[in-house]
Amino acid sequence: MHTFSLPFGKEKIKFELPEEQVAGVLVSHAHEYKAPKSEAELVADALANPIGSPKLSELAKGKKNCVIISSDHTRPVPSHIIMPQLLAELRKGNPDIDITILIATGMHRATTKEELIAKYGKEIAEHEKFVIHVSRNDEDMVSVGTLPSGGDCRINKVAANADLLISEGFIEPHFFAGMSGGRKSVLPGIASKVTVLANHCSEFINSPNARTGILQGNPIHEDMLYAAKAAKLAFICNVVIDADKKVIAAFAGDREKAHYAGVDFEMKLAGVKPVPADIVITTNGGYPLDQNIYQSVKGMTAAEATCKEGGVIIDVSSCSDGHGGEDFYNNLKNAESIQKAMDEILARGRNETVFDQWEAQILMRMLLKFTIIMVTEAPQQMVEDMHMKYAASIDDALAMAKDVLAKKGITDPKITVIPDGVSVIVK
Repeated sequence: MHTFSLPFGKEKIKFELPEEQVAGVLVSHAHEYKAPKSEAELVADALANPIGSPKLSELAKGKKNCVIISSDHTRPVPSHIIMPQLLAELRKGNPDIDITILIATGMHRATTKEELIAKYGKEIAEHEKFVIHVSRNDEDMVSVGTLPSGGDCRINKVAANADLLISEGFIEPHFFAGMSGGRKSVLPGIASKVTVLANHCSEFINSPNARTGILQGNPIHEDMLYAAKAAKLAFICNVVIDADKKVIAAFAGDREKAHYAGVDFEMKLAGVKPVPADIVITTNGGYPLDQNIYQSVKGMTAAEATCKEGGVIIDVSSCSDGHGGEDFYNNLKNAESIQKAMDEILARGRNETVFDQWEAQILMRMLLKFTIIMVTEAPQQMVEDMHMKYAASIDDALAMAKDVLAKKGITDPKITVIPDGVSVIVK
């Protein structure tokens, strides 16, 4: 028997499969990579040796204020390690600099005080100045140009008015931006809803280049690069993490050069070849990435890349916060026909995008090809409203999957397992 342990919220779910049923196991090499130094030392080294940029302490000199864009509660960025060093570097170069930490919520809900403490530690959470970005607050935004897509590039005025704008984040495969990190802290991180909607239009999401691991020719990435430049993002500190959310590499410096260096490192570790199977079991990497169904679509796309058409994707995600977006949920719930709903989304122009349609579009893309079963803490009715099937356990999901396939004449299905669906690039 082959024993698996899958991340599920803050816990693990174990199950077994007969060896003869396992077609393959797709795992990022990041999970076996041994970092040469401690997490704090890796970040310190990156800051001491910035790529294509002066040191942060040099950039801080002569500046009245600095805004640090920081990822929100949905991202496993180890801010408790990165942020103290960023603050120390800034104050080393300029003890009097006024620092604001701008939480890049993108289109997510606001981060709570408890989540700030968990992310940064009590000292920083209670003594530093924080601003929570709210993309729907038009009065908080200012235009800084026009995106290549034609959309108005509007960002949080706190960032736009900064003498020095920097960001922290992490680099992982992303299901339509290609890779996370770098420029993504600005768009969608601190962008207006108007800008995000233009960038996440159905035309761009439908592009074959808007896929995991692809940057070249990716229209979503190109918009994001423009936004970061227009915002005058001067310096980034991005890390790569393993399955335990531990830092294994760090890259600091120029917003593009440092990011691309990190992307190259991650691409070498994350790339795996598909192992086609009738059933693919995937996850969203556990907490905090599997807090809701919205986020869990990412892990499903890894399964999409290796599941045989007409097969079954089993997504193991806690989703303790439920669907993660009312608009996303309603897009699916109100769809009498997935094909008809998809046609309606694809017919919308770049400036006609509605909230969360991109996530619905990607989930619908998969639902048109596969049966999706969720092993989750989300309510069964919610899952079924979204045209997926609900299972209380992996064994139940496998029984349901085999029943679905048996009706198609597949009686001995093979299974591919992806223990961390957001950490791999299946290509």
